[in-house]
Amino acid sequence: MSTPPVFQSLAHPNTLPMTAPAPPAAAPHSATEDTVAIFTGVLMISVGVAFFSSAGLLTGGTAGLAFLLHYATGIGFGKVFFVLNLPFYWLALRKLGREFTLKTFAAVLLLSLVTEVQARFLQVAHIDPLYAALAGGLTMGTGFLALFRHRCSLGGIGIAALYLQDRYGWRAGKVQMAVDCGIVLLALAVVEPARVAWSVLGAVALNLILALNHRPGRYTGT
Repeated sequence: MSTPPVFQSLAHPNTLPMTAPAPPAAAPHSATEDTVAIFTGVLMISVGVAFFSSAGLLTGGTAGLAFLLHYATGIGFGKVFFVLNLPFYWLALRKLGREFTLKTFAAVLLLSLVTEVQARFLQVAHIDPLYAALAGGLTMGTGFLALFRHRCSLGGIGIAALYLQDRYGWRAGKVQMAVDCGIVLLALAVVEPARVAWSVLGAVALNLILALNHRPGRYTGT
């Protein structure tokens, strides 16, 4: 007597067709989720900026240039940061879309405003440069991660890093780490080497968070 097909399949499971299950479709973030994430990310980054500024440190990217101009001219960090980001919105609009550009503009504007008024709510009397570099870098990296996960950035190098990741698969964290370290090293012409060394450590801490947690295909939310 022949074995029914169903029992043949049970007796010899290797004969069953093996097909990988399709990955679940990515659920888009709601407007409320985007708003909360952008506010949270910007607030965390502003705390990191306060740590860096109190210790006289710098960071990379557009924020690093804003720090340098802030230290050199005395103009508020928020004002300089907002102006420096203006040329990058064209690239964001052309390559990354209207929604990304609008969210990024909102995040940049919010950070510029928060850093301008933050001294009313947060004053750091003393902070060790090592702690400022590690805590500030890790805090800002986590804030950037929240923004990136919601298709948002703080403009400048962040826009270029996300574009290169989407276009070529280059990790945003590694791209930004390379650029950030280069900009911090250029600061040797403006600040003393010790502060630059601590700043490099802060840039590494920041981008380590992104390199470990923001990889292509790891997060499917939009």
